This record gives sequence, C-alpha cells and structure tokens, in this order.
Amino acid sequence: MSGVTPENPLLATHLFSVPSFKAVVTGGATGIGLMITQALATNGATVYITGRRSEVLEKSASTYAGKIIPITADLTSTSSIKELAAQIGEKEPQGIHLLVNNAGVAKEKETTSFSTGDVDFNNAESIAAHLGKATPESWAETFETNVTAQYFTSVEFIPLLAAGTKNTPGYSSSIVNVASISGIMKGSSNGQFAYAASKAAFLQLTQNLATTLKGVKVRVNCIAPGIFPSEMTAGKSDEANKSSLEGKGKGLPAGRTGSEEDMAAAILYLAGKGGVFLNGQVIYPRRTYPAHCRHY
Repeated sequence: MSGVTPENPLLATHLFSVPSFKAVVTGGATGIGLMITQALATNGATVYITGRRSEVLEKSASTYAGKIIPITADLTSTSSIKELAAQIGEKEPQGIHLLVNNAGVAKEKETTSFSTGDVDFNNAESIAAHLGKATPESWAETFETNVTAQYFTSVEFIPLLAAGTKNTPGYSSSIVNVASISGIMKGSSNGQFAYAASKAAFLQLTQNLATTLKGVKVRVNCIAPGIFPSEMTAGKSDEANKSSLEGKGKGLPAGRTGSEEDMAAAILYLAGKGGVFLNGQVIYPRRTYPAHCRHY
C-alpha cells in the first residue's frame, strides 16, 4: 500500500512492539503476571520474572517462548529487593525499560469473605462478629505485599529505569502497577476489606510516583483489572502455571472473563512507543463501569 513502510510511525508494529526492551515483572510466573510476561517476551522483550517459588519461575521460563529469565526474590525484604536490582543492573548496565509491579496477595478468604452467608446485614452484632474474624496480621501482610513491597521495589529500580530512558532515544521507561478494580469500588470486594484498601492505596501510590519521577523521565501508570483467571481468583494453577475460570462471565459482552489477549493489549499499549505520552494513568480492563463504583 502506498505510503506504508516499516518506518511508518502509525503502524501497529511501531506503536505496540517492544523489540530489545528489558523488563522486570514481579510475580511474573503465574496469573496476570504470566500473561504480561508472555506478551512482552513474545514481542521481543527480555523479561526478568521474580517470585519466591523458584520451581514455579523455572517452569514458566522453560515453558513459554521468548527470552524469560527467572530470579528468585522476596519482595517483602528490602535486602532481597536491593539484591534483585543489583543482579539485574549487572546484566543490564544500559538500564531497563519497564518494571511491572504485579506481585500481590489476598489474605482474607477465610476470615471476612461474605460468600458464607453467615452475616445478617440488618443486624449490627452479626456484622461486627463477622468482620471481627479479620486479624491485624492479615491486614499487615496484605499491605506489606500489595503496597509496601511495591514502593520499595519501585525505589530500587528508579536508577535503572532512568538509565533505560537515557539510552533509548525517543522513549521513556516506565513502571506499570497492577492494582485492581477493587481499589475504586464502593463495595468491599466480597468482604476483603484489607485487599480493597491496599489496592486503593496502590492506585494513590501510582499518582505519587508519577508526579515524583517525571523529572527523570520515568513514567508511572497502572492497570486495574476486573476478574481475570489467576491463582488468587481460581485458587490454583495447572501444570503450565495457568489458571482457568471456565464458564464464568457468560453474561458479559465478551461472553467470558478477562483473557491473556486482553492483558497483552493493555501492557503493550502502556509499554510500547504508543504509550509514551501516558503518565499517572489507569487502564481498567473489565466488563463495564460497575454501578457500585465510585465515579471520578
């Protein structure tokens, strides 16, 4: 077609590809993290995946196409985060282009979940008794992984991200935080108050970092997904480290829950050259804007 060349900046291959990019994905071996890892690696990026379970990391690295490098790390430990950043810095002295803060937990399924039907919402004592099943320890652990670890991981990678920007003309490196639609819902994510509150905090942290890092040309954006298959939502992974919510979401316009293609589209938009004008933005891959969400 006349006027269309490989150098045409409007081509999808220019806007959404990540050739030779260097990326770090925390929790990148399962669930949404694996979807993001696959999308990046398939489109030419070198992807370092982290997590606490070395055997799970190794399995994903050996199973899926592209250059995927597993590094075991505990992001609730600042010394482990520093060691992780140092290892990647040695491997990538020119810096990295993307940090995906994806690792997260939901620790309240056995304590504050409303699915049991044990709570009478018209009875104050019943509500208090049910919510009282939560523990300070579960709240602390949820925030430790979902907010605190994300903050300190971002901090340690700022120099490598800034170096990636400096060494890649016409591009600015970025952090992409994976939060949740739960962070903006008026509801409690089916009784998971700590989880919902932590994701709201993570959305705020995205804005804080986006403002703070603009001077060093590092962007910070967020993906806040609805329901996608993961160990958190499905309860397990299969032999290929993937989860399934088969049969769910049939009443939605897509006729299903979120898929790896949906997540790939979101991360390639934010990470590719087509997203370099975005900073402090949130993408919500979900069915629609729920009636019980808070509007902005």
